[in-house]
Amino acid sequence: MYEPIRTPSVHSPADEADFPHRSREEELDIQLAGHLAALLAVTDELGLGPAGDRIAEQVARLRGAPPARHAALTDAAPASLHRRAHALAGRALVVAASRADTTAAILSAQRMDAHTEALAAAVPSGHLVGAH
Repeated sequence: MYEPIRTPSVHSPADEADFPHRSREEELDIQLAGHLAALLAVTDELGLGPAGDRIAEQVARLRGAPPARHAALTDAAPASLHRRAHALAGRALVVAASRADTTAAILSAQRMDAHTEALAAAVPSGHLVGAH
């Protein structure tokens, strides 16, 4: 009554040899290394050498090779750079926690604290940002 299906369904799983697969841990390593490398670039632009060295160690551990370092100056205000670094450290912290990487999580949390302190020092006390 019905003709049998002669071709494989488009919904069937692809052959495992068609493309490389990465584990969840490998994907998280790549993501964490990317966030830390971006944080390293901002940290170097701020001229925070020792902090940059610690971040570079973690990037090298995750990637298996030391990161390229240079201070590409953007002429951004230091407060803007600290806000960007704080956000990047926060992203790295989330991925490090998801990956259960205690060393990277502690480093990320320390960098968040340092940038929070730098931002607090830049804003005179008693003045609220955005208040009119």
